[in-house]
Amino acid sequence: MKLTSKLLPPLALVGALALVPVTTSALAAADTTNYQELETFMSVYERVKAQYVDKVDDHTLIKGAIDGMLAALDPHSSYVEATDFDVLKATTDGNYGGLGITVSVEDGAVKVVSPMEDTPAWRAGLKSGDYITHINGELLYGLSLDEAVEKMKGQPGSSVKLTIVRPGRDKPFDVGLVRERIELRPVKWEIKDGIGYININSFAGNTGDATKAALLAIDKATGGKPLGYVVDLRSNPGGLLDQAIDVSDAFLERGEIVSQRGRERDDIERYYATPGDMAHGLPVVVLIDAGSASAAEIVAGALQDHHRALLLGERSFGKGSVQTVQIMGPKAALRLTTARYYTPSGRSVQAGGIDPDITVPQLTDPDYKDRKVVREVDLRRHLLGQANVDDKLLEEDDFSKDPRFNFTQAELEKKGVKDFQLDYALRTLKRLRGPTNVASADSPKRS
Repeated sequence: MKLTSKLLPPLALVGALALVPVTTSALAAADTTNYQELETFMSVYERVKAQYVDKVDDHTLIKGAIDGMLAALDPHSSYVEATDFDVLKATTDGNYGGLGITVSVEDGAVKVVSPMEDTPAWRAGLKSGDYITHINGELLYGLSLDEAVEKMKGQPGSSVKLTIVRPGRDKPFDVGLVRERIELRPVKWEIKDGIGYININSFAGNTGDATKAALLAIDKATGGKPLGYVVDLRSNPGGLLDQAIDVSDAFLERGEIVSQRGRERDDIERYYATPGDMAHGLPVVVLIDAGSASAAEIVAGALQDHHRALLLGERSFGKGSVQTVQIMGPKAALRLTTARYYTPSGRSVQAGGIDPDITVPQLTDPDYKDRKVVREVDLRRHLLGQANVDDKLLEEDDFSKDPRFNFTQAELEKKGVKDFQLDYALRTLKRLRGPTNVASADSPKRS
């Protein structure tokens, strides 16, 4: 398992472990007010211990107190131990038995953020905004995020039935799935009409190297003459910060990629590109949607700010916080939000997300008009971005009067279009690569 202290885990599913010393010096220096608060806590603890209707052990009370303390902060801070700790390590390695789905908990309900490509959840047609109300008939309401995730994991080959409530549908429906060993291939590539298509599903330990290998393979497959590149970050829940930096660096010649800023004013770390654009300055279109989170937003924001790529699709998830995982014992870890990240121009994407340069709906999704997606701003106690977010930014776009988006799913199927956003991206890139835009190192400007 790779050890790192720079994490951008997507909700409860991706992370890594860092050896960070834990100190009690701050507690020792606490002022009188702090001591009074601790006395109140101990008083409640002792009364519960002595008077609760059933006997309760110390570990249960302390673990509950820790969980409550972290739940009061933000959706991504948590304390894990025992089996949850093993789950954290397994998901870090990108190899575990489960369904391949990223979820959040909203007012006690389990909500789908995004399914991961080529997993049981993705093949079963689960979508962002779906509510999972039952698993094998057992009500999921009221569970913590880690408890909900644990319910969905299990031995590969085991069957599970999920009950789904989808906004826009009158009745709940059941979906049968078989758990698999989730071994994510973070990067896949192919040539589409002379264009290099790179699909990045997650930011695991080898995503940067896999992206660079894809660029080299596309270069070889096209005889060194690809028309450009489409980088697909849709439904990518994020992952490791260093891999987001590596992927961004592959397309950039120079400049800042991302900055990470903690509580103190001078607590800033900046990360920069190294010389060498492996895409040779050719046009790049990046696809994003509401499931593009965390590390995926770092890549999208860096390429957008440097005018190196045109962003197309829907507003991203808006997770602009960094989690550090601190080892607290042989089988315990504290996952704590320690910083926000910022794009090269100084934008915080926290809660607001990243707007595409060209907003394009997924017309080939039959539920796109009724779909209620979930983003960071929808999560209870989400961190605010340090800049005020305009309410208009958070409104969903109305495409009803745009003639470009009047096609029905049936009409698109007759034209052979199975993925409208991807088709739009390919056609857009061909226009960018026209006679007046050959190998433009400056790439398209933001509109």
